[in-house]
Amino acid sequence: MRHEPDPDRRAPLLRAALKQDVRNIGPWIVLISALSATSVLAYAWVFPDLADRQELAATLGSNPALSLIFGVPRDLLTADGFNAWRAGALGTFFAALMTTFIVIRNSRADEDSGQAELLASGVMGRQTRLAVALIMAVQASIGLGIVSWLLTIACGGGLLNSLALSATYTASGIMFAGVAAVAAQIGSDARTANSIAVATIGIAYIVRGYIDASQTGEWATWLTPFGWLEEVRPASGNNAWPLLLAVAFAIVLARVALILHGRRDFGLGMIAPRPGPARAGAVASVWGLALRINRGPLISWLIAFAGLGTVFGFLATSVGDVLGNSPLVQSNATTEAGLIFAFIVTILQLAGIIASVFGVQIVMRIYAEEVAYRVEPVLAGSLSRAKYLASNAIIAFLAPAAALLIAGTVIGLIAAAAEPGLAAGDVVRQALATVPAVWTIVAVSLATVGARPQVRLAGWLAVVVTFALTLLGPLFKLWDWILGISPLWHVPNVTVAAPGWAGLAGVGLVAVLLTVVAFAGFRRRDVI
Repeated sequence: MRHEPDPDRRAPLLRAALKQDVRNIGPWIVLISALSATSVLAYAWVFPDLADRQELAATLGSNPALSLIFGVPRDLLTADGFNAWRAGALGTFFAALMTTFIVIRNSRADEDSGQAELLASGVMGRQTRLAVALIMAVQASIGLGIVSWLLTIACGGGLLNSLALSATYTASGIMFAGVAAVAAQIGSDARTANSIAVATIGIAYIVRGYIDASQTGEWATWLTPFGWLEEVRPASGNNAWPLLLAVAFAIVLARVALILHGRRDFGLGMIAPRPGPARAGAVASVWGLALRINRGPLISWLIAFAGLGTVFGFLATSVGDVLGNSPLVQSNATTEAGLIFAFIVTILQLAGIIASVFGVQIVMRIYAEEVAYRVEPVLAGSLSRAKYLASNAIIAFLAPAAALLIAGTVIGLIAAAAEPGLAAGDVVRQALATVPAVWTIVAVSLATVGARPQVRLAGWLAVVVTFALTLLGPLFKLWDWILGISPLWHVPNVTVAAPGWAGLAGVGLVAVLLTVVAFAGFRRRDVI
């Protein structure tokens, strides 16, 4: 007999789950709300007069790389219009991640730990856990919209414009909560479900970025859910009906998830896990063990970077006409091939940031294995701590480098085939030059996990800071010493007459020093 969710029994579980998870949800709401509020504050400070704002609009209008990340700039002459561009697409992306983690953490992860089975064995219906996770995600999304709206208004944002922008965050959170609920039923465990859901978000966002940067027709916007939210057009239309489409889509996905939940085996996904090998084989060594633990993400990420390289390669060739009409070409006599390569440099910077996420994820798995009490038995024998950490650190450094080189090679081959003035080898060399900067970000995470895991979130903070300084720092006219905090700022353009290799060498030295700190700290600290 299948038990339907009972509202009377959902309430106490919902209160308990919210109490336990509020510390995980709060930072997301603060981050996204601050992204919107600071956009309004920074606009009046950085662009005080009309001439500055017109220059900003002309610059962004001729830079498809920024459209790839932030979307189409529709109105940059007002603070609300600038906020909608800078915080709109990114805010919806982060809101999607927030609710994805909420749903899977409070549904499928609890099944993996056995907590959900304990509750389901009593008077509580089996589907109650998933229903509660979805309700939590909806409440977090609504809370995000309210906090963002009020904070943006307090910082000077318009009442209706800020409401429209904040509503896109809420709609994105609700919509991708449904995606996460379906992924939780498909994946063999919580980690696989997270990978499926996050990959779906990433693909949808990249498709949206490609459409915006390549200036494909208006119809193409409707090919991705993030495009639906763009059609709300905060501060330049405030259309409410795409929000209704997003909510309807979320309801359909939630219903599908509940149906799948009732048909699958408890604790297992629609995709059954494969049994382990009959013999230890390569896993008998610590190197093989580290590779086996990270094998799934390695394969997934490398395939993803091959796909990214393909998308970015075609995008680089498709923006040739846009760049050819750029004022930079007409006023400075810059060649179209040179501008396309500059665009590729920016794309590789973005790819480097994504690759650093890959590396940090591998480093964080070191601590996850530790808190799961799987490291101490391994170290109980003759295996040294340094060798154990090295087996994982090498993968954390080499895997992002391989991914970045795969993307660079694919981009170079596609772009060179379409533009005779470009050389595929130059693109590959640019990707190689980006690798030390990526290693520095990974090394920050490795140093914290190795020496002081209590502050391991500094690894993710390094990714966020690098993203902000690399892509937004020049826009806000920050001083060079601040921009220099980003390792990617020191990566030279390899095609110029005299590339600045000294800065890149300094970045590499920082990565080495941080790695030394990681090994020294891991050798001395207690292991859980």
